[in-house]
Amino acid sequence: MEENTKPKHVAIIMDGNGRWAKLRGKLRISGHRAGANAVRTTVKAAISANIKVLTLYAFSSENWRRPSAEVTGLMELFLRSLKTEVPKLHENNIKLQVIGDISGFNQRLQNEIAKAHELTKNNSGLKLNIAANYGGRWDITDSVKTLFQQIQTGQQSIEAINETMLTELIADRTVSDVDLLIRTGGECRISNFLLWQIAYAELYFTDCFWPDFNEDEFNTAIAAFSNRIRRFGGL
Repeated sequence: MEENTKPKHVAIIMDGNGRWAKLRGKLRISGHRAGANAVRTTVKAAISANIKVLTLYAFSSENWRRPSAEVTGLMELFLRSLKTEVPKLHENNIKLQVIGDISGFNQRLQNEIAKAHELTKNNSGLKLNIAANYGGRWDITDSVKTLFQQIQTGQQSIEAINETMLTELIADRTVSDVDLLIRTGGECRISNFLLWQIAYAELYFTDCFWPDFNEDEFNTAIAAFSNRIRRFGGL
C-alpha cells in the first residue's frame, strides 16, 4: 500500500467489552481486561502499518454514569496498565499522551499519568493518545475558554479568531485532525468523540467486539480507507 493512501492519524472507539463478557457469562470488568490485550495488539499493528498517530477512546466523560463498581474497576485497570505498560511503550520509542479532563481522576492516577508523560515525552515513534474522561464537547468548550483567556490578556484579538486558529489550539491541547475513525461493537455513532477533529475523517464501523479486534481487523479497516476518495468538499 502506498504511503499516501494510508491514514496518518487513526482514532478508535473501543466498544463491545461488556457485551463480549456477557456472551461468555463473565463480569463486565473481565471484558475490559480482555480489551486491554486488544490495545496492545492494536498498538503493534499500528506500528507495523507505519501509522503516525493512534488515538483510543478509553473512558468518556459520560462513562461516570456507569455502576460505581464498574467505574472503580476501570480506574484500577487504567492505573495498573499505566504502571506495567508505560515502560514497554518507552522501550519501543512510543510517546504516550492522556487527553481529557485529568483533574477528574484521583491523585494516584494523576501522578501515574504525569510520570508516563514525562518518561515518553521525547520519544519520536508512534504517538499514542489515550482519551480518558474525555468528551468532544468538553474539548471544544475548554479550547474556547483558553482562547477567551488569550483575548483577555491581549495575546489574541477577536478579529483574528478563525477556524484555523481554533483548529491549531485544539490540536495543541489534545490531538490533530483524524483521517480514519474506527468503531467496534456494531454501533454506528460518534458518542461525543473528537467532534472537531473528525470533520473530514473517513468512518469505519465493524461488528467485531473490541476484545476480538486484532491485526487482521485493523488492516481491513486501513485497506477500506485506502479504497476511498477523499475530496474534502471539492470535486
